[in-house]
Amino acid sequence: MGAVEYLLDTHALLWAAQEKRKLGDNAQKVMKDESTTIYVSAMSAYEITNKYRIGKLPGYEYVVENYADILVKLDVVELPLNTQHAHYASKFEWDHRDPFDRMLAAQAFIDDLVLITNDPVFQTLSWVNRKHIG
Repeated sequence: MGAVEYLLDTHALLWAAQEKRKLGDNAQKVMKDESTTIYVSAMSAYEITNKYRIGKLPGYEYVVENYADILVKLDVVELPLNTQHAHYASKFEWDHRDPFDRMLAAQAFIDDLVLITNDPVFQTLSWVNRKHIG
């Protein structure tokens, strides 16, 4: 069995970049552990920039303008989107329609990643509910 690997939900990435005090104790411990691999979805880059552009993320200009540098500073690995992720995100049974959340859930499932999130919407997915930290 390999080491546990993690995927940051978009809000967790925003908090890690700009408001660390909002991260839970477990998430902070995981992020400080240098032996841990933490991924950030390419979908998060799109979500952050898009939501900032349309006015839903005021105050996050720094993150938008310095996104690549922030990923380096946080020592996270970019997780690209692929066809398997997209296909699964669109077809698995879940009443939640948010495309950003659906993609992150699909990536976590397909790549066997523990989702770092504080979003209760993921608790409705039984396989994510067993594998997430807030």
